[in-house]
Amino acid sequence: MHSSLSFAAVCRPEAVGPRTLSNGRGSSVIADSSAILSIRLTRAMQPDVCRNLKLRRTQVRSDAAPSAVGSHTGEFDTKAFRRTLTRKENYNRKGFGHKEETLEAMDKEYTSDIIKTLKENNNEYTWGNVTVKLAESFGFCWGVERAVQIAYEARKQFPDQKLWITNEIMHNPTVNQRLKEMQIEDIPVMEEGKKFDVVNNDDVVILPAFGAALSEMQILDEKGVKIADTTCPWVSKVWNTVEKHKKESFTSVIHGKKGHEETVATSSFAGKYIIVKDIKEATYVCDYILAGKLDGSSSTKEEFLKKFEKAISRGFDPDCDLVKVGIANQTTMLKGETEEIGKLLEKTMMQKYGVEFINEHFMCFNTICDATQERQDAMYNLVKEKLDLILVVGGWNSSNTSHLQEIAEQNGTPTYWIDSEKRIGPGNRIAYKLSHGELVGKENWLPTGPLKIGITSGASTPDKILEDTLKVVFKMKDEEALQMV
Repeated sequence: MHSSLSFAAVCRPEAVGPRTLSNGRGSSVIADSSAILSIRLTRAMQPDVCRNLKLRRTQVRSDAAPSAVGSHTGEFDTKAFRRTLTRKENYNRKGFGHKEETLEAMDKEYTSDIIKTLKENNNEYTWGNVTVKLAESFGFCWGVERAVQIAYEARKQFPDQKLWITNEIMHNPTVNQRLKEMQIEDIPVMEEGKKFDVVNNDDVVILPAFGAALSEMQILDEKGVKIADTTCPWVSKVWNTVEKHKKESFTSVIHGKKGHEETVATSSFAGKYIIVKDIKEATYVCDYILAGKLDGSSSTKEEFLKKFEKAISRGFDPDCDLVKVGIANQTTMLKGETEEIGKLLEKTMMQKYGVEFINEHFMCFNTICDATQERQDAMYNLVKEKLDLILVVGGWNSSNTSHLQEIAEQNGTPTYWIDSEKRIGPGNRIAYKLSHGELVGKENWLPTGPLKIGITSGASTPDKILEDTLKVVFKMKDEEALQMV
């Protein structure tokens, strides 16, 4: 019994009929531009509901050149495509030789004297009657700083050319606004996808720190535009992991948020995949694998597919595609939860197939980002301090910042997640987000009298925004003191 299905990638620029796409091996694939990348998934389905399934093959459409597929697996080799792309003259991921002056400009725009003072005093200092305790690890990570640096360098290298970026370079409104001021424009998004036909061949396109989806890279490669790739190396590491899963015919279980730019990009390099946002969803999947014998949370195949309809690969069949699984993650997720999901999957496959066969059914690589882990560990330490409140500063659409807020909420310390100092006021009022995304407001959030507050920030938040936030707090306490006098 055989089944096949064709699908189109999200991105669709101007429809100009069939065209040639690089397959990463110096050969080409004929594809229909109106669909960007049309792929036919053909699976040989074993009568025993895929229990003995050994290999799934992903084939290009029948009118593609024979050389467009891998010689051994018949799969489009995404890793070879990436490798070939990175070797082209129009591709750059190392900057353009303006590092020193670029870092100097970033230092002027984003650093803080207040944060410098805190660092010089073991991350704790008192201004008036406010003592501030700064988390041990916070703010700009190396990958984010590198991304901003390359974007700044690209603008300097190409002062008269049109610069585009495929998504926000990071989830921070201040930095993204600064890039707009530098005339680095977002590629327009229409209902049917991103409108890449606005990009001309002599333009420069920046890939953000989250990376870009395979289909987007292919479009840009075909156009021959200059590419400035700021993808975080940790994200690329996750791509390598899901490609290993695909090579061994394992389904990638991706711990992430299905609409997040990084997870969208990662899933585009996977073969079969399912995205789970938390341990609850992972437990549902594992219960299905064990036919309801874990906790009984799962139901029928139809309900499974409905629950994950926007978080699975095309043609996903939970009866066939959960026989061999590998764990991967969005790099900004909670470290502990990713590890918990991995252990649950491993235990589930042992229970289903036996300990002696675990390597045939479960694959695990460490893809947790060091910077994410360090900031989360620092937050766990910060909540142990005797604090009156905690300020978490970072973009409201930032995944890694939301998890810092989540850690604090679980501890019970009054915690306020704001994206800038503008969320404070008027008066003693604050607008902030909870970890699950709800926007709330609170009156009289700042207690009277002497205070000890903790502060931290997400990996895409410049120190300057922490300084601006603390200055507002200091001003409020100064006004309070004057009123008392």
